Amino acid sequence: MVNCGLLTVKNEPVPLKSIEVDLQVQGHVATVSSTLQYANEENSPLEALFVFPIPAEAALCHFSAKIADQEIVGKLQEKDEAKEEYDDAIASGDQAFLLEESEESEDVFKLSVGSLPAGQSAAVTFIYVTDLSVQADHSLRFCLPAVLNPRYSPPGTDSGVVSEITSSASIPYSLSFTANVSSPNPIAKVESKCALKPLVFLNADHTMAKVCLCADHKFDRDVELYLYYENAHQPTAIVEAGVSTAKPGTLMGDPVVLLSLYPEFPEAVMSSVSSCGEFVFVMDRSGSMGYAMHNGRGAQLRIESARDTLLLLLKSLPMGCYFNIYGFGSNYESFFPMSVEYTQKTMEEALKRVKEIDANMGGTEILEPLKHIYNQQCIRNHPRQLFVFTDGEVGNTKEVLSLVKDNAESHRCFTFGIGEGASTALITGMARNGCGHAQFITGSDRMQPKVMQSLRYALQPAVDDISEVWTVPAGMSTNRLSQPLNVLFQGQRALIYAQLNGESQSSDSEGTVTVKYRLAGQEVSNTLSFSLKPAESTRLSIHRLAARSLIRSLEQEWQTERGNREALKARVVELSVESGVSSSHTAFIAVHKGSGEAVKGPMLQRRVPAPRGKFLKAAMPMALYCSRAPRKACQSSLFGGCFAMLKKKKKTSKAQSVESVDILPKIEDHLLQLISLQKASGCWDMDNALAQVFGRTEEEVVKQTPAQVEKGVWATVLALIWLHGFKMDDQVEWQFVAIKATEWILEQKVANLSECVLVGNALLGCQVTEEALGL
Repeated sequence: MVNCGLLTVKNEPVPLKSIEVDLQVQGHVATVSSTLQYANEENSPLEALFVFPIPAEAALCHFSAKIADQEIVGKLQEKDEAKEEYDDAIASGDQAFLLEESEESEDVFKLSVGSLPAGQSAAVTFIYVTDLSVQADHSLRFCLPAVLNPRYSPPGTDSGVVSEITSSASIPYSLSFTANVSSPNPIAKVESKCALKPLVFLNADHTMAKVCLCADHKFDRDVELYLYYENAHQPTAIVEAGVSTAKPGTLMGDPVVLLSLYPEFPEAVMSSVSSCGEFVFVMDRSGSMGYAMHNGRGAQLRIESARDTLLLLLKSLPMGCYFNIYGFGSNYESFFPMSVEYTQKTMEEALKRVKEIDANMGGTEILEPLKHIYNQQCIRNHPRQLFVFTDGEVGNTKEVLSLVKDNAESHRCFTFGIGEGASTALITGMARNGCGHAQFITGSDRMQPKVMQSLRYALQPAVDDISEVWTVPAGMSTNRLSQPLNVLFQGQRALIYAQLNGESQSSDSEGTVTVKYRLAGQEVSNTLSFSLKPAESTRLSIHRLAARSLIRSLEQEWQTERGNREALKARVVELSVESGVSSSHTAFIAVHKGSGEAVKGPMLQRRVPAPRGKFLKAAMPMALYCSRAPRKACQSSLFGGCFAMLKKKKKTSKAQSVESVDILPKIEDHLLQLISLQKASGCWDMDNALAQVFGRTEEEVVKQTPAQVEKGVWATVLALIWLHGFKMDDQVEWQFVAIKATEWILEQKVANLSECVLVGNALLGCQVTEEALGL
């Protein structure tokens, strides 16, 4: 193993001594403060670059550095001006810190540490605000990224992001993590995949609590918290007062409201599942997909989980739709030249191809397959639904996002980030620009439930003509700060930020917003009332998230604008400086005046050796490396090491894949085995493989067939009973399989269906009713 990061002459990582993280959660908004203590134990001045990830939707709003007893607070400036000041400072012998967003991806920041004298220690603190995503079980997820995966750059490009890799050796620094949680509703529980100390409630009604990581936690994976509130799945509104010293009419001078909407669609529309659509599954087959889903025992390889997921998706599609499957790496390939109709024949052909896919396609170049897909003519009356699976990161994220946005009118894009370190900018950005939904599969998460939740969204009818109507008291008006809603899903939270201008001229202290839209030809509206009274002690987090939303909107406009770019950039810089929220056009600069003596000779800089050993994408949070090492040399050594390792591993990986997949998944997984046996129409054949799932022989099962009942009907009724009797905890995975089966049975017009269910329950030892089966 070779350690990476900032190294001494003895090849030991020394600068980063500790990380202290303080998390403050108010409802579904989190404020994260991270302090990193490090030291230069060399005999020469040091310049280094420190790369760290934050969630793509977060607003970075504070940076400071403490050297000895003196604290220097960073100020936001236009980026080129900040860089010039940084260069001038280190040339003059001063200590300087420059914190900027990467030009390639909005979820990566770079901290330049300039001229840190020999023997000197320093602590840097940065603070960001983010909203917490809602999970399928209605919990709120917070993630502190520990892993920054390699940004794969297509040949011929010159990516400015060089992410750090480390070996699996023990992390040399300590991590302290404390979370204080408050909510309008009682806190039911807090869960994590990391070891936590017991939850401590700070008041009698359980609306305030504190939780900490256990002291022996190693920051070798993402720290995830899942917060469960009582009655959390309901619309809310928070009004935050402006800054008293700011000018009225400005973003920071006026109150800002944050609305959380949970649209409820008419039951008549939601009771039927769409049978049309073109479903295009785009699967990452780069080398890193050959790694395990997590570091625990018995973990599947990512590519194995992907194969099982594709099996489940293929079995869950409705008859009459169209589909295709793409694999991509350094190049791409598709199962069919163009999307084909979903039939028993095409499903079987696709399943044979699925069992052969492997993590053997090199890098992560997603742009070209997307271009190819978008160039395919859409199928009339079959809206295109794109499902993208990837564990990697790309150096051309912004180009990919722009392409998805340009084609948003012709499709919806659902994305899945596999494993820790998947780019939040890429995954959430593609889903946002493609009017879809993003999911992250980390740790011991199963991929299948999350994918099936997204399939449920994809099968919902698309919402059209979304508009908002605001009502506020006389003398007041609203100014929308977030991008217009372009997608709504049943029960999925939608966020709206708005600035409240003026003052009320009446005693009315409430406002309302009504969201109107068309759904399957019906006019639908949802209304939310909110109090204009500001909430207490929100720490300007709502203003900063609103500013972040507005800044991102202007930045996207700047990327596509051809004539007015300077004016847009000036507006972004103005908003960034006013709100204190970082942008792509600004940077934090902090200068500590030193001896005033110019640096003589080059400062000590470090080259990062290529990784070796088992874990290429192991955890290196916020890694340090030489800021001026030749970029291309660093990348070539990185991926040279990567592909050499992959070639070595490929023999065992491929042998495992051939052995474990035979159109069917592993025999031990009876649920997937049952699903794999289903026909495209929704029925099952009665054979020995199906009987094995039931724990019976084929002869036993056939012998119990009710009179005048076809074998296929009997097999399908038993399969439904087994699913409801033994696999209710996994219902989200088999819900569409069961819907198809139920519809097929009803089409057969079986005269003695009640007897079938009665005998089937007796055979399998269940007590499932016809009503529960949908029969």
